[in-house]
Amino acid sequence: MVAERDIDDLPKNTANYTALTPLWFLERAAMVFPNRKSLIHGSVEYTWLQTYSRCRQLSSALTKRSITFGSTVAVIAPNIPAMYEAHFGIPMAGAVLNAVNVRLNADTIAFLLGHCSAAVVMVDQEFFPLAEEALKILENKSKGKSNRPLLIVIADKNCDPAPVQYALEKGAVEYENFLETGDPDFSWKPPQDEWQSIALGYTSGTTASPKGVVLHHRGAYLMALSNAVVWSMKEGSVYLWTLPMFHCNGWCFTWTLAAICGTNICLRQVTAKAVYSAIAYLGVTHFSAAPVVLNTIVNARKEETILPLPRLVYVSTAGASPPPPVLAAMTQRGFRVLHTYGLSETYGPSTLCAWKPEWDLLPTDVQARLNARQGVRYVSLERLDVVNPTDMTPVPADGKTMGEIVFRGNVVMKGYLKNAKANEAAFAGGWYHSGDLAVKHPDGYIEIKDRSKDIIISGGENISSVEVENILYQHPAILEVSVVARPDEQWGESPCAFVTLKPDVKEADQQQFAEDIMKFSRSKMPKYWVPKSVFFGPLPKTATGKIQKHLLREKAKEMGSVMSRL
Repeated sequence: MVAERDIDDLPKNTANYTALTPLWFLERAAMVFPNRKSLIHGSVEYTWLQTYSRCRQLSSALTKRSITFGSTVAVIAPNIPAMYEAHFGIPMAGAVLNAVNVRLNADTIAFLLGHCSAAVVMVDQEFFPLAEEALKILENKSKGKSNRPLLIVIADKNCDPAPVQYALEKGAVEYENFLETGDPDFSWKPPQDEWQSIALGYTSGTTASPKGVVLHHRGAYLMALSNAVVWSMKEGSVYLWTLPMFHCNGWCFTWTLAAICGTNICLRQVTAKAVYSAIAYLGVTHFSAAPVVLNTIVNARKEETILPLPRLVYVSTAGASPPPPVLAAMTQRGFRVLHTYGLSETYGPSTLCAWKPEWDLLPTDVQARLNARQGVRYVSLERLDVVNPTDMTPVPADGKTMGEIVFRGNVVMKGYLKNAKANEAAFAGGWYHSGDLAVKHPDGYIEIKDRSKDIIISGGENISSVEVENILYQHPAILEVSVVARPDEQWGESPCAFVTLKPDVKEADQQQFAEDIMKFSRSKMPKYWVPKSVFFGPLPKTATGKIQKHLLREKAKEMGSVMSRL
């Protein structure tokens, strides 16, 4: 084989080559638009110069505590300024950000903190008791052998200060006080290698424990820019944080907003009224959300809405396939919806249903149906296909033949932390395997037809049915249990449990046990994992004794949507 040669022998040097990192976006935003609003959170406002200074302070304060390369900093917080600052300040110190899902329970968070060896835990005041419980569990499981991480509590001026005082009494350091120990002019160091880890996020798979998805600076840089390109985000756009920043690092929009020198509008809690108000009074031009949020917006009461919208508002949605009626209703209200798809392992959304001008002439319902597809690859993703997983051959573009969605490129994760077996399976054949089943249409657009086996998607969050089942099996009255997805009016899908009780349990007591199982679940698992409906009876099985989940899924679907009460 003849070696490939370039036209020259010119080497790389410091003048023409540097590692890609999104951290430079912040430095540039502070220089170009120092006085532009970078972030608004209730009564709290910062400019880009202030945000840059605060992130440098955070980086400096961490470095003084020897939190640098090789360290992980966990952040348990909703969409608040400190969470945004963490996306820059932590990697500017050379450390890795682990943004933790606040919906997880203490047991799961304890596992995450132990698995990634978190040196620091930054926690919003509302979730301090959750972090405190998780740290106690971690300490008990390690039998005192693990080093207790530095605990920082983040106060929110928009909330009751009492929890902050409690945290301080428990030995936590207040976030603003911690920043004061840092230098706002700190000379931070960019990574020497763009393969260096920038973030770690945990995803709930079908294994017993969550898997740690490791992302690098190069992928974060490319995805941040790609977001702006595929969405045509203009310089100075105003972005409303309806999407949790802990979810795939806010789909990398945390870094995108610095790249386009835009303005971040933070929301602790997402409501239709808050969304419409931000659009009307804060100049919001863009926001991202799971379909469940879109459903809330289109079904909001009249007194919660402010219509017509003062401008066209762009919405990016992912996490589950959005129902065409919801897409059509959003369009009728003045929103332009971009449908995307991806996973934590691909830096968030990495495909989009790219809109074609000729679709403008089609009826609204046809437009919505076309836009409900997962589409084509992002600009920053080199390869995307739907293949037969047994031999990796691409399926025909007939819109009928199902195969597995696979990815290849610079916006695919480095791998799972400390999990060689999972990495071998995920990267088999030189592709990242999503586990999602889809078809490929004649125009090349892909469309998901089924989720990976039994994964339940509730409000954009993945729930492993196996993990829910494993917990339910601990209930003393349960003989057998199978958990599947059931349509949910609020969350898109919610867990539905089919239970066979032990022989000594009387049928007359089933209602009591249903309530008891709910109570048991709430004490053992995250709130959004708790089955919203429980049904009793024998489970359908194959000749070999395997539970036929597809039959249960069909039964749950026939029962119609459940209205969440939790």
